[in-house]
Amino acid sequence: MSNPNNLMDSIKEMLEQQKSIYEQKKQEEVKPEEIKVSDSKELVKVLDYDIQSLSDSKEKTARIPIGQKLIMKNLITNDQLDIALKIQQEGGRDKMLGQILVEMGIITESTLAEVLSEETGVRRFDFKKSVVDPSLVKQVPKEIAVRYKAVPILMEEGNIYVAMTDVFNVLALDRITRYFPKRYKLVPVHSSEKDLNELINNYYDYELSVDGILKEMEAIAKSDDKALMTNNQGEEGYTNPTVRLVDALLIDALQKGASDLHFEPEDHFIRLRYRIDGVLRLIRSFHRSYWSAIVVRIKIMSMMNITEVRNPQDGRITMNILGREVSFRVATQPTIHGENIVLRVLDKQKALLPLDALGFSDTNVKLLQKALKRPEGIIIVTGPTGSGKSTTLYSILSFINTMDVNIMTLEDPVEYSLPMIRQSNIRENSGMDFVSGVKSLLRQDPDIIFVGEVRDGDTATMAIRAAMTGHQVYTSLHTNDAIGAIPRLLDIGVSPRVLSGAIIAIIAQRLARKLCSHCKKERPATEFECGILGVSKDNPPLLFESEGCAKCDYTGYKGRVALSEILLINEEIDDIIFKEGSKSELYNVAKKTEFIPMADDGIDKVLKGITDMDELISTIDMTKKFK
Repeated sequence: MSNPNNLMDSIKEMLEQQKSIYEQKKQEEVKPEEIKVSDSKELVKVLDYDIQSLSDSKEKTARIPIGQKLIMKNLITNDQLDIALKIQQEGGRDKMLGQILVEMGIITESTLAEVLSEETGVRRFDFKKSVVDPSLVKQVPKEIAVRYKAVPILMEEGNIYVAMTDVFNVLALDRITRYFPKRYKLVPVHSSEKDLNELINNYYDYELSVDGILKEMEAIAKSDDKALMTNNQGEEGYTNPTVRLVDALLIDALQKGASDLHFEPEDHFIRLRYRIDGVLRLIRSFHRSYWSAIVVRIKIMSMMNITEVRNPQDGRITMNILGREVSFRVATQPTIHGENIVLRVLDKQKALLPLDALGFSDTNVKLLQKALKRPEGIIIVTGPTGSGKSTTLYSILSFINTMDVNIMTLEDPVEYSLPMIRQSNIRENSGMDFVSGVKSLLRQDPDIIFVGEVRDGDTATMAIRAAMTGHQVYTSLHTNDAIGAIPRLLDIGVSPRVLSGAIIAIIAQRLARKLCSHCKKERPATEFECGILGVSKDNPPLLFESEGCAKCDYTGYKGRVALSEILLINEEIDDIIFKEGSKSELYNVAKKTEFIPMADDGIDKVLKGITDMDELISTIDMTKKFK
């Protein structure tokens, strides 16, 4: 990467090269637009860069030369720096000091890249830990990428991130920008020359589409049946089509918004399904001959035993995909046709939502905020598997996470790492279950405790006792509705005397698919629907229904929204709990408060056009409203 001290000299040099560049433009595939440049400042404006910000960066970096910075970090000695400077002087300063130190074997390219990125404030791109979008890479011809040492790697929120060896090379950015619409801004990301060359070789020289890779695998299988079994990333890399196939499927799943990938072996083929917005969709089928290689590759990535095929295994894959860190929780299950594999997508960017993005109604948001102000007690989130309990709890923890509180968690397993929160995995085999874990946490001076799930009476009792001793406790429970959580806790053995006065609130929720905003259409409600909505059939309201378009993959739905109910526990409800009152008694008292049943919350979202009646009926039990 060029030294920022030489930035102004580079710009002057660049202006002198303009004439020759424009003479070459007729010979290139894409003709650059005519740019009139009067001075260096105008050129930088054309490229959407501010000369002042670059100058400021130059001044900031110039305060500590790269050699001195490496010495401060104890990466090199003064003697080594003197030798490198002498070599640089003898060579006429044709090479950067950092490059000389790498060639001498004193530091590695990755170390140099980290220090340079830290100095300039520019992000660093690590090729070995990243999977980029191949379709974006190939927007730029290979010869342009090689000539300018620049490759686009990510498109996000109006920005195109470009991996470059020299992030101050505005000529390269100018050349790359012509292959994309003008509305995008190029953002340079630093990459070592070695990593960039490997990126260019892999993404330009090999087939990266799923269909293309499958055809390549078919051709290899015909010539050599054992060829697909070689899956060692270190030796084979992208020359092995199985490596590229698994990477391509992970990218495809993320781009489609999948929460799970299901690899399901049958007698003669392998079925691949994605769970998108809570619904499984068939994506494609593979010939069975590919399966053994795919299984081995997934097991290697998730650190599993590749020789174990008779017992279930669990693993985890963490990669940088499409510019963000994504984890996959991997589980294998032996079946009569071979190992079934399911990958759960753990995408922190999509899972950790702010409270106002969960889809709660205004009333429920106010109730939740009121509950969070209680200094001690337990808040329970209920619902079946896949109802978004973990997302809600993580969002609450992120909301209350500040420097003046100590939050500690017990999870099985920890799915998302949160800053400033002490998170622990439950390891029952080593003697740390939820009960012993809560006892241990209480000796860590916590303010807030998160217990991943209440599964039995002992865990529930320990969590409630922690709440009674002045802590705020959060947990989840499997029940159908908020009021049902109370009899459920009593059933698993929690004393009503312990339970009464310990609960702050109970949140129950389901996830319903949202109508696609691009293709939903209006229609009047039917007589049956009016009965469910509780409105007169003589004046039916206008409802929305799904239509299907390219934006939603012709399903009519895009994303999901929470249908919820929040029960704040007051003194009257505590009295009923103490007396072990019935569920109907609890419901009658709850109706006198701000409690809104989940069915009514769903009806409100149907009337607002957020979801439709079919989705409401399939998500919540609405039979009580059938007429």
